[in-house]
This record gives sequence, C-alpha cells and structure tokens, in this order.
Amino acid sequence: MASKAVYLNGSYMPLAEAKISVLDRGFLFGDGVYEVIPAYYGKLFRLDDHLQRLENSLAAIRLTNPHSRDQWQAIFAPLLAADKNQYIYLQITRGVAPKRDHAFPANVAPTVFVMCSDILPFADTDTGIAAVTMDDSRWKLCHAKAITLLANILHRQAALDQGSAEAILVKDGYVTEGAASNVFVVLDGVLVTPPKGNAILPGITRDVLLELAEKNSVAWREDAISVAQLNCASEIWVTSSTREIIAVVELDGVKVGEGVPGPLWHTMNGLLQAYKQSLL
Repeated sequence: MASKAVYLNGSYMPLAEAKISVLDRGFLFGDGVYEVIPAYYGKLFRLDDHLQRLENSLAAIRLTNPHSRDQWQAIFAPLLAADKNQYIYLQITRGVAPKRDHAFPANVAPTVFVMCSDILPFADTDTGIAAVTMDDSRWKLCHAKAITLLANILHRQAALDQGSAEAILVKDGYVTEGAASNVFVVLDGVLVTPPKGNAILPGITRDVLLELAEKNSVAWREDAISVAQLNCASEIWVTSSTREIIAVVELDGVKVGEGVPGPLWHTMNGLLQAYKQSLL
C-alpha cells in the first residue's frame, strides 16, 4: 500500500484525498476519542491493551465501538511496514450530524480515521529533558483519551515557551501526569507513580513498566505524589507510547539528582527494550 495511504470510513486512500464534513462533531465539538498504538517492525505493541483503553474511552463518552478487535487489527495491517518502527493513530468521532446541536444525534454513523506514521528517534532519550510544574487546568475525565486536547496543548506550549520539553501537572498539591505523558518518580529507591483514576490517562507504557518492575524485583508502588516529594525525588521520568521512558533531569530550573538519567532509569529502559525485542 502507498506509504501515505490512510483509512477513512471503510476505504484506504492517499492522505491528500481524505476528507470529512465540516458538520462532523469531531470538528465542531471535539466529540470523539483517539488511540495511539506503537508497532515495531510491523508488529503492534500490546494491541489488546490499547483496544481495551479505546473501549473504555468510547464508553466514557457514550459512543459504541464500531468494530471488533479482529476487525481493528485487519484495518491496521495494510498500513504497517515490516522494516520500521511506526505508530497507528486512530480517531473516532460521533460522526456527521444534520445540524450543529449539542445533543447526541440519532442514527448517525461514527467517523473512523486511521493513519500510520514513523516513530522518530527522540533526541533527548540518553540525556534527559527539562520540565516545569504547573497547575492542572484540564477537565475531570482525563482517563478518557478524548480528542478535546486544548488544555493539554496549552500546558505543553507553556512548557516549551519556558525552554522545557514537558509540563508536569499538579492538582490540589499532588502530581497528576504530564501534558502528554505519565509521570514516575524514584523515592528512597522505590519507583512510584500516581494511581489510576479520572485524573490521569491510564498509559500502556506505564502499565508495562510496572509489570516489568514486578517481574524483575524492582520495588514499586502506586501512590499519590506530593509536590514536596516530586522536588526531592532522586529520579523523575515521563512515559508515553511513542517516547517510551524519558528522564527529567531538570525541574523548574533545578537539577534532578545528578542532572543525568539515573540508575533506575537505565535499568528500566534496558528491561523495556529487551521486552520489546522478545515480542519480535
């Protein structure tokens, strides 16, 4: 299939030919969800976990899943290449309504869009990044992977404007997550990440790291992280499907630990890379 082909509502086509109506509720209201699924050399990573999260997101916005898991896999397969690392971007909106109305339209087919892009090497993987903290201004359904990402975009841009790569968000004195990532810290040698709930997106990479920590006797726990604990952590990481694990080596202008990715980051990154290789 052509390298720039995408899938839209049952058909594959060149990206330039993919069009949706201006009355699509995703365009008008941000009424939809999305999912990002890594694929290494043509093999989708933790597909069932990603599709479960998709189902949870759809349920949260009261939208029926238009396809079975087998159908989703069949849709993704023609877009993948066997010789590179890529990611699937899937977006589902409530569809095209006959008029602009906040109420859910009846008997409307959802809009389904899928594209595949290369995973580009992240320049700061080995050196780590700077991050800043800021108050979490997002809505109360952060566990749903909704396409309404304006607050996340504003947080991330505010971080970039300050010369940092990510914003670590804080609500009521406790860390929630990054603008586009989950957050881990190392406290007294223990790996800690906030528990799942409406305040964070349940990251697949997050869950994989906890599984690997458990399997390899790395001490860990899910627990609330106060700002004071964040500021005294020996290591801070942010994680996502496309960036995997990135060490935060500077927070709010202050060096984290020794100012380089720490020993537990090296351990867990090595375990993650070995786990990925075992699946190929």
